[in-house]
Amino acid sequence: MTTIPSTTPKAKPDEQFDDLTQQRHADLMGMWLFLATELMLFGGVFTGFVVYRYAYPEAFAEAATHLDLVLGMLNTGLLVTSSLFMALSERAVGADRKRLTLLFLLITIGMGAVFLGIKGYEWHHEYSQGLMPILGLEFVYSGQHADRAQLFFNFYYAMTGLHAMHMGVGMIWLMVMVVFTLRWRDPPRLRRQFQISGLYWAFVDVMWIFIFTLLYLLRASS
Repeated sequence: MTTIPSTTPKAKPDEQFDDLTQQRHADLMGMWLFLATELMLFGGVFTGFVVYRYAYPEAFAEAATHLDLVLGMLNTGLLVTSSLFMALSERAVGADRKRLTLLFLLITIGMGAVFLGIKGYEWHHEYSQGLMPILGLEFVYSGQHADRAQLFFNFYYAMTGLHAMHMGVGMIWLMVMVVFTLRWRDPPRLRRQFQISGLYWAFVDVMWIFIFTLLYLLRASS
């Protein structure tokens, strides 16, 4: 019985790499270096917040009670679950299951959209209470140490706004991955792209956990 050779072209690395394994390691190293620079960006804001949190513990603790803990917990659950589905999409693309990959990817994007929607609702609620001291808006605060509470909310909007921006970038990239998945060309390259996307999404998840802990959970003044 004559064996018909496969017409599927064998995957080849880009010309600057010796093989696919070397290219994969280079791609992942590039993403890790990028995330290291992003960590320095977030780390600077986190450090500034912690310094002032210990300088004004009572004022920051009281200001934190104006945040909606329930919505914060809901968003945390959504983002952690979306990371699970992102990991499942990586497994699915590794198993050459196109439909399952697409399903998990769309669920991840959907959860990210819900996260941003809830965050937008929370911002609007705080704006309606006069707790948005940005863009020249008047800051209205009924508690003590209004100036220090305003500093807390400046950090709050800087941290959550920075995170939302990274979420938006991540969602745009995942939408591009939906297009790549629908085309399903060059599966080895697609798997590398999913690994890189998964690293970025996990980074966004971890940054939110830090933000949620610092802003929502550490409400005690001591």
